[in-house]
Amino acid sequence: MEIPINYTIFAIYNNALTRMETEETLESQIDRSEYKILIVDDVVSNVLLLKILLANEKFQVCTANNGTSCIEQARKELPDLILLDVMMPDISGFDAAVVLKKDPLTKEIPIIFLTALNTPQDLVHGFKVGASDFLTKPFNKEELVMRVMQQISLVAAKRIIEKQNQELLATLNNRDKMYSVIAHDLRSPMASIRMVLNLVVASCSPEQVGPELFELLDKANRESEEVHDLLDNLLKWTKSQTGRLSVVIQDLDLNDIIPGVVDIFEMIAATKHIKLDLQMPQEPVIVTADNDMMKTVLRNFLSNAIKFSSENSSIEITTVVEGDFAKVSVRDHGVGIAADRIGSIFHKGETTYGTGGEEGSGLGLQLCQDFARKNGGDCFVESTEGEGSTFSFTIPIKK
Repeated sequence: MEIPINYTIFAIYNNALTRMETEETLESQIDRSEYKILIVDDVVSNVLLLKILLANEKFQVCTANNGTSCIEQARKELPDLILLDVMMPDISGFDAAVVLKKDPLTKEIPIIFLTALNTPQDLVHGFKVGASDFLTKPFNKEELVMRVMQQISLVAAKRIIEKQNQELLATLNNRDKMYSVIAHDLRSPMASIRMVLNLVVASCSPEQVGPELFELLDKANRESEEVHDLLDNLLKWTKSQTGRLSVVIQDLDLNDIIPGVVDIFEMIAATKHIKLDLQMPQEPVIVTADNDMMKTVLRNFLSNAIKFSSENSSIEITTVVEGDFAKVSVRDHGVGIAADRIGSIFHKGETTYGTGGEEGSGLGLQLCQDFARKNGGDCFVESTEGEGSTFSFTIPIKK
């Protein structure tokens, strides 16, 4: 007879085992002598007993005999854990906990209340004032050590996470600095190389230098354009990610901006015999946006459209007003995008290759969405593999 499996219970059991193994591994790595515990009780014998038990477990121990001295010792010693009696003559453990949790110096210190009170109301009140756990009097050694180690393990885990976060932040800062230096220092010489190659290709012909040399010059020219665009995107993306790129919102007429960007790409499109078809409204389209960011988005869309279009095809650039937004679209009739990639196209940077072998990093599309959203709009894509793609971005209309 086949016995049915309750997969939910199995999963819970498996997760519990994993957690136990993780805790046991962490506990085995903890050097108890590095952790300090503050014992607070107005009964001297209780303090001595706890001190002996915890000292035997290799913990550092400090003590206090009332609520007031507990607060003073906590601020002075900054222990990793407080064992706090509830019933004390001056102020109760609950009241002392309230003070400790309001103090920035001590608010993160976990508290285990030592108490003979075990009614639901007492427990609820204790947790409300900041208890991490309760230890009911009288207690035995094994239970004490177990509950203390649970809290110390959490403290140790928090320290590990904080250390890893600091290391990660340092790594990210170094990465962003490296990207910025690479992009900034290479961008200027690359711009000079790009300009020289543009002039050379524009001023010579295959008849003058020979078809093979002209083809090499033309290839170098196209690759210099791609490298310059990549460095430009990398520099802007780094500044955006590190918060050093400011958004300058102003009133702009798209009829003044878009034609100028399209003109720049006419020469690039001509190398693949691609026609750029610009369709603009007759009346002004006034939007509120950052001029440079909007040009960057359009440049990336046009560059990709040319890159992934076949020779002797066309690309349509259109602008329409839809409600409170202007929508600028770049439609190509190229290779298109696989359906499983469309959902992550603006999030997942990956290397792709155009119809002429042009290499793309995917960084440009991430930058486009970031810039569009910083200006109150967004980016969209519609595509059919083998038929072409339409990339669009929206910009708020001036109200």
